[in-house]
This record gives sequence, C-alpha cells and structure tokens, in this order.
Amino acid sequence: MEPIRVGKVKEVYDEGETLLFKFTDKISVFDKMIPNLIPKKGESLCRSSAYWFKVAQDSARVPTHFLEMPSPTEMRVKKFYVPEGKGNPYEVEYVIPLEFVTRYYVAGSLFDRVKSGKVTQDDLGLNHAPKYGEELDDPFFEVTTKFEQYDRVLTKGEAIEIGGMSGSELNGIRECILKIDRRINKQVLTRGLIHVDGKKEFAFGAGREPIIVDTFGTADEDRFWDKTEYDRGKIVELSKEFVRQYYRSIGYHKDLYEARENNKPEPDIPALPDEMVGKTSDLYVNMFERITGQKW
Repeated sequence: MEPIRVGKVKEVYDEGETLLFKFTDKISVFDKMIPNLIPKKGESLCRSSAYWFKVAQDSARVPTHFLEMPSPTEMRVKKFYVPEGKGNPYEVEYVIPLEFVTRYYVAGSLFDRVKSGKVTQDDLGLNHAPKYGEELDDPFFEVTTKFEQYDRVLTKGEAIEIGGMSGSELNGIRECILKIDRRINKQVLTRGLIHVDGKKEFAFGAGREPIIVDTFGTADEDRFWDKTEYDRGKIVELSKEFVRQYYRSIGYHKDLYEARENNKPEPDIPALPDEMVGKTSDLYVNMFERITGQKW
C-alpha cells in the first residue's frame, strides 16, 4: 500500500473510512529535513500522542479522530476531507487548514518576534519588556497557516477567512485547547516538567463541532522545560527545541533566516553529529516516560 502523503514525520495511508499514520524516525527543524534518523523517535511521538488523545476524550471531553494504535509506531484515525486552500462555512467534516499555537511562557520564535518588535509587551498583556523564559499571566493564542511553504502567523480575520469559520467557532477551538492544556500542564508538572507551549490541529465534525486531529502533546509539537532547573534559574530544553538550539549554536539558523529574508538560496542543513543523534534519541525515550508517566 502506497502512502497518500509523506510528511516530515508521518506517512499517511488511506484505508477508506480511516487513515493509518506511520510514524518515522525522521526529524526536521525550521522547515528543513535533517539528513539523520533518530532511533525510537517515531515510537515516542506515536505513543505520547495516543496517550493525550485518550486524555482529551475521557477527561477533557473533547472529540478526537483517534481510533486505535495497531503498533507502537502506527495510529489509526478517522478520515476527514482536506480542503485545498480555504475552509468553507457551509461544509462539515473537513480538516481546518490552520495550526493553533498556545503559549504559556516567552520562548522560541515568540521571543525572536519580541526582540524584532513584531510582538509587543502589550500584545502579551505585560507592562514591561519580557525576558526569555518569563511566564505569561494569560495564555498567548496564535493561529498560523498549515499548507503554505513556511508557517505564517495570521490575524484573527485571516484565520477566520482561511478556516472558513466564524469568530465564535474560533473561540470554541480556543476553549477546547485550554481544556486539554489544563490537563497537560497539571499532569506533566507532577513529573517535573513545565509545559511551555504547544501546537494543535482541528477538523469540523458533522455538526461543525471542533475535533482535535493529527498529533499533539509530544516532544515535537510541544515545548517542555525541566521544572527543577527552571526554579534554579536555568532553562533546560526537553523537546525538539534541544535540536533547534544546536543549529542556532553553530550559526545555521542565522544563515538560513538571512537567506529567506533576502530571497537567496537557502543553505543545506548539515547532518547532526553522531553524539547529538544519540542524545536526541535518549531525549525522546525519556520524554515519553516523563510526559505520560509510563515506562518505555
């Protein structure tokens, strides 16, 4: 059976009424595929996401597309129509062509935009210039594109138009995310983790109720920090951000974004050293255990 889509992490197979996700050990950062495989990464993502789908269904009472996990690297889900371009307010049961990001701390690309002036302290509900790692008083909710070459942050009006939704439907999705994240935040805190931010995707169901789809709550889609180290004033990255920081440290991130901003050819991303591959594999195994409280 040939996949209908090969993504940065998953291969997607059409089974008629359902889809089968096969999680690979591939890894990407900054929309670039790294020429390495990370052993056990796919299994970590599949099992972590399946865990949170069950929490969303059973505890948060948010509908999901998750059906079962046939193997440690496979997930069977309900199939939804994927619109080309924009969603339609008169249709039901389609994947909303957007990604929804909720941030609880100042980190990553948000801090980059704060430094550049694209996001202000007023936007974040603060009365001072935020520092990296600062906890926000209120969650910072953003919507980005899903099917463009690079993720682009949207205004509320753009999100409503591209998603084919109303303002109240967008607010409903935000409420679903906050219900799920309250459980993620609380659970991982007991395991010594801070849930910094995360990305989620949704479809509209038969009654245009929001249904969470794809994957979430993993070390790829979400950012986690070590709570003990944070309390000591040190930020220890425990997600794919660990790999992003490596490419920042060797100057690749700077070179890549300068090329993009100046419409120049993008530099090829170098492979990870063997030592980094091993550390990254160990990180994904360890994070599955810390995120879910289960043994590998």
